[in-house]
Amino acid sequence: MGLCFSSAHPSRHKRNGSNYLFQDPLPPSNPHYPPNPLPISSSSSSSISHPPINNAMSSLPYSHVDCSLRALAGQAEGFGRSAIGGLHGSIYHVTTLADDGDGSLRYGCRKQEPLWIVFEVSGTIHLNSYLNVSSHKTIDGRGQRVKLFGKGLRLKECEHVIICNLEFEGGRGHDVDGIQIKPKSRHIWIDRCSLQDYDDGLIDITRESTDITISRCHFARHDKTMLIGADPTHVEDRCIRVTIHHCFFDGTRQRHPRVRFGKVHLYNNYTRNWGIYAVCASVESQILSQCNIYEAGEKKAAFKYLTEKAADKEVAMSGLIKSEGDLFLNGAQASGPDTECMFKANEFYPTCTMEAPSQALKEVLQVCTGWQAIPRPKDTSSTGFKA
Repeated sequence: MGLCFSSAHPSRHKRNGSNYLFQDPLPPSNPHYPPNPLPISSSSSSSISHPPINNAMSSLPYSHVDCSLRALAGQAEGFGRSAIGGLHGSIYHVTTLADDGDGSLRYGCRKQEPLWIVFEVSGTIHLNSYLNVSSHKTIDGRGQRVKLFGKGLRLKECEHVIICNLEFEGGRGHDVDGIQIKPKSRHIWIDRCSLQDYDDGLIDITRESTDITISRCHFARHDKTMLIGADPTHVEDRCIRVTIHHCFFDGTRQRHPRVRFGKVHLYNNYTRNWGIYAVCASVESQILSQCNIYEAGEKKAAFKYLTEKAADKEVAMSGLIKSEGDLFLNGAQASGPDTECMFKANEFYPTCTMEAPSQALKEVLQVCTGWQAIPRPKDTSSTGFKA
């Protein structure tokens, strides 16, 4: 493919005999460090330190984004690389766990101006209805432990949204997702979030939403994990482009992801013990799977192909999956036709941080994905005033 892969550790690059430039992974100093540390109190967040986590996280992309508050903006790899969130806005402080009202997350998210939203409280926000996020928002959970329970976030006809370091759990009802991205939303980055146990999807991306990156997230205790592309009648979803990297799909049943029409780049993810399949390619989709780890449980087929007929076509067809450098463990099987009819990631973005799949990478992804007990960085920008 000729991709140029970059890293925060350029001294650890090496050739592997192909045209890939891989990074030697750093093993975590303590792979048994608990994935759900104790909540961070606002009084101690500035001084809290977790060397095992920090050392392991340094081998993943974005190790530099915690140096200052707004360093996240514009730093996503992949299709969501242009997402700046609330970079040019003021800081909005969430001071209550209430569903609505002054100081609530909902109150900040519906404001029309750019905002960088941070939390002064830890705990669970019980959402009685979808929380709509307007354009140019960063929802930054660093420095606290905040869980959204019940209904999730809805990104509807918005752009430039960053969601970082939050937990999502427990949505009940038809069409209830943890994060629902539809319609026509773009330039989205979801990073370092933990999602589990919703009645529908954990993250669903449909209805012409595009240019999205999902990174360092942990998915667990769920069935239909991630849907990309609504249904075979919505042919406008051919515009969808999504990058998913350095995520941990932890025993979730299916859809890691399931894709219709869109282009999806998967790299350096760890998917284990799926219940039906790992990745599904349906009508006209193109899924480029590079250097991922697929570890089977009882079900061995990692890839599934579903045939559907697009509304504007006469013949039904499935999608395509191209596997390059993937690691298949415990009898995991990569079925499907060999294909060269696949998009080239470097035609859309020139660099990404990728390493050869390994035991060390697997251990790091188990520890360092999802919500992390990390302090909120200081805001060093000139726009860092309170809303």
